[in-house]
Amino acid sequence: MHGRSALALIAFVVAGGVLLALFSDRTPEAIGPGQVAPPFALPALEDQRPVALETLRGRVVLLHFWATWCKPCEEEMPALDRLRRTLDSPRFALLTVSVDEDRSQVESYRDRLGLSLPILLDSSHEVSHAYQTYRYPESFLLDREGKVVARFVGPRDWDSQIYMDRIRGLLGEGPKPQADGSALSDARVAR
Repeated sequence: MHGRSALALIAFVVAGGVLLALFSDRTPEAIGPGQVAPPFALPALEDQRPVALETLRGRVVLLHFWATWCKPCEEEMPALDRLRRTLDSPRFALLTVSVDEDRSQVESYRDRLGLSLPILLDSSHEVSHAYQTYRYPESFLLDREGKVVARFVGPRDWDSQIYMDRIRGLLGEGPKPQADGSALSDARVAR
């Protein structure tokens, strides 16, 4: 009977430890509008040099998480490339973050699609976990102070007038007039 009591006590302690581990490391609130974007430094695909988010303070940043195996990611990449070329400015930065573990897959993907986007590598998923990105593609629009303005889950037509005007507004340029002379409403931006 003494052995059973000891075994029951050990089982109780182990169960308590498991429960403590599960509930003590709670997931923080999702990163969203108004919060400061978590800092990071990731290597660039092109030259492996680290790119630190904090070096982009003063710029509007579109931070885009994706993966080579994600079909919606592939479908929206050309629009991201066009957005970057259209809004080419020292006050705007577009960073795409691949969560793939194999660098050569990312290079092949870039070459196959003919992309000229800046691609950062997050093979350890450390940064994607900090941003709590689990559904790709996922993007964060950051203001010049590094605060999240919007979080977008799922693909977007990034080169459409709606998104360009949203970014131009953050740049202080204001939206471009439409063919009918009106500007797009900001309420239509967050799908």
